[in-house]
This record gives sequence, structure tokens and C-alpha cells, in this order.
Amino acid sequence: MRLEGKRAIVTGGASGFGAGIARRFVAEGARVAVADLNLDAAEALARDLGDAAMAVRADVSRAGDVEAMAAEVTNRFGGVDVMVNNAGVGQAPKPMESVDEAEFDRLWAVNAKSVYLTSRALLPAMKAAGAGAILNIASTGGVSPRPNLAWYNATKGWMIAATRAMAIELAPFGVRVNAINPVAGDTPLLATFMGEDSAEARARMTASIPMGRLSTPDDIAAAAVFLCSDEASLITGVALEVDGGRCL
Repeated sequence: MRLEGKRAIVTGGASGFGAGIARRFVAEGARVAVADLNLDAAEALARDLGDAAMAVRADVSRAGDVEAMAAEVTNRFGGVDVMVNNAGVGQAPKPMESVDEAEFDRLWAVNAKSVYLTSRALLPAMKAAGAGAILNIASTGGVSPRPNLAWYNATKGWMIAATRAMAIELAPFGVRVNAINPVAGDTPLLATFMGEDSAEARARMTASIPMGRLSTPDDIAAAAVFLCSDEASLITGVALEVDGGRCL
């Protein structure tokens, strides 16, 4: 029960890493808002998690959606203690100059602008309370980029830099900001990064990870629980690799 009494929002919470985090947070005593563009999937997970969970539809790249999400969750839970910025999109592997403007804008809006929007919506209340934890799900791609994923890598590098900038500014207010850098995981985004989901593509991806396996939602959830709990009360500005040694 390391998160007992905490009230959390997990964006992109209906699948992949987000669903793993939402499940583990509830198991650790938190109330969790599963925020996702796919409301049906968010509602299905919230039903499975029981009374401690709620579902909310949000396009995290749109200010109106984020503000409505923050208001709805605050009204239901009475406040928000933990914000997990997990929602993200990938790109198919291709030369950087061949990514069109619409795809670049979507990468930027979902992977980067969303962190600004959730901060703008939730920070006034966190600062007034003198407490809060923000967790940004970045990527090993922001530390050790893979070829042909240049603009995705860049958005995750931005997320890591934003985490540190946020942490130093918010420390005097009692608000901690950390990030997790997962290695490629067995989630719906995996096929996007590989260009195909085949045994050969998975073998190539796994071969780049010294510990010999992809990450799982449980791996990321375990790190998320620690960083958002009071056990990590003196930890801020950290971008923690959960990567089986890939970035060594």
C-alpha cells in the first residue's frame, strides 16, 4: 500500500505501459483516473479495477481536453497528487527528411506539448498544496537514439530535459518531477518502431538489450510506484533507465 491515499491520473492509461501503471497504482492503494483517447478501453479497464478507478476521455494534445480532464478528476477525487504523463505516439522507421509535417506535428503535440498542458492544468493546485509528483514516461531513445527514429527520439530527449527543468523549478514548492526511460516494450507501439511485428524483428530488437528481453508493463509500473511514492521523497529530476542495460 505504498500509494495509499494518493490520487493519480495516468494518460494513455488504457493499454501498454499506462495500463500496467494504472493496475499497479490501484493495487498499491491509489485512486486512479485512466485517461485515454479510447474511452471504451479506458472504461473497460476502470471497471476491471473497481471503485478505486475512473475513466476519462482525453486527447492530451488539446488544451480543452486536458483542462476538462483535470477538472473532472479533481471533482471526483477532490484533488490530484500524482500525474503520470504516459500517453505517447511512435513513428515508423524512416529517414528523418522523409517524415512529413503532419506526422512531425503529431509527435510533438502528443509526446511533448501534452506535458506542458497537464502541467498548466494541475500545477497551481499542487503548488498550493505544497506537494505532488509528476512522472514523465520518456524513452531510452532520448538517451541512446536508434537510427531512422530521429524525431521520435528528439521528442523523448525533450521530455527528459523538461523533467529536469521542471524539477529544479518546482522543488521549492514540494513538487517532485521524475522520468522513466523504458527500453522497447511488448506493447501495441512495438510494431510501429520495428516497422513490422515479426519474429525476426523482435529478435533484432532483443539482441540490442544486454539482459536479453523486452520491457514489460510490470517493469515500468514497479519503477513508477517507487518514484511516485513517499519512499522517493528526496528524488527529483531523475530520468531512470528501465532498459536491461541498453544504455550502458
